[in-house]
Amino acid sequence: MEERPTDRVQPPPMTRTRLWLFGGTLAVYLAIVIGVLVTSWLVTFDWQVMFFRPYKQWPEIHAFLDYFVVLGQRGPTAVAVAAWLGWRCWRQRNLHPLLVLGASLLLLNITVGAAKLGMGRLGPHYATTVGANEMALGGDIFPSGHTANAVVTWGVLAYIATTPLRRRLLSVIAALGALGVGMTTVYLGTHWVSDVLLGWAAGLLVLLAMPWLEPGITWVEDRLMGIILRLWLRLRPDSLRGPLPAGALVPGLSPQRVAPEGEVLVRETIGAATVGRSATGRPQDGWPHHPSRPYTIRSERSPVTPAGSRRPPHADRVPRTTPLSPASGRGRNGTG
Repeated sequence: MEERPTDRVQPPPMTRTRLWLFGGTLAVYLAIVIGVLVTSWLVTFDWQVMFFRPYKQWPEIHAFLDYFVVLGQRGPTAVAVAAWLGWRCWRQRNLHPLLVLGASLLLLNITVGAAKLGMGRLGPHYATTVGANEMALGGDIFPSGHTANAVVTWGVLAYIATTPLRRRLLSVIAALGALGVGMTTVYLGTHWVSDVLLGWAAGLLVLLAMPWLEPGITWVEDRLMGIILRLWLRLRPDSLRGPLPAGALVPGLSPQRVAPEGEVLVRETIGAATVGRSATGRPQDGWPHHPSRPYTIRSERSPVTPAGSRRPPHADRVPRTTPLSPASGRGRNGTG
């Protein structure tokens, strides 16, 4: 079936494979934190890379990487991706892409921000003791926010991709971008290697947890679309034509028709029949069918004859009366 612009793209479900990946990534996250806390070989490797000073080994790429690292900066990347997803929201007639971005960044800020403040690690440029883990000293670089933000912001594009092929392609691009941003921060000397490793794990945990947030995202989207629709109908009551956006129906509004006068038709059930009326109370003929087709209630259909066959078509239909002539008081067929 061809996808319509108003169709909501189904996000990846929380499958068993995704749960295993989430559990494995969480185990890696905890292992990195423990390795830094106990000043293991990971901290020793951090100091070795810091003394190596990559920015002095390859100074010719320093200017380029100063700009490249912006791909992990929260402000510019969020604005760029939000602009793209805003256009997608307009095409799809729903708010799901932007709400997914907002929910992922909110979860990222809460989890990564809490970890940064809780562990308080100092960066390489502010280290005080050679060989120490520099924890609980008031710093805020563990895990790397640039790296985690690159994973989440660009990974969201793959998460809401419309086809499996696009999802795989965007996943590879997002992974390479996040890898490059993380290594750039190590090159510039703004982060330890362990900061970057934890940033990758933190961002991946946020992406893997997104299916758990989908019910809340859908709930918020339905409320917001209902508010937007009510405001739009109040400001432009005569401009609504065609089907309404998916997930944006206000109770009582029909997604199929609008009255010619610009009045929105609502459903109304009378007994066993469903009829339509306008918002002002005037009934509308032919609801919900085409106006030219008469609507017959099931109970009024012709009964079966004793012989087992149905009566001739239109045998039980009441003939339409001809309007009387004002002059003679007779109809066109001559009857009085």
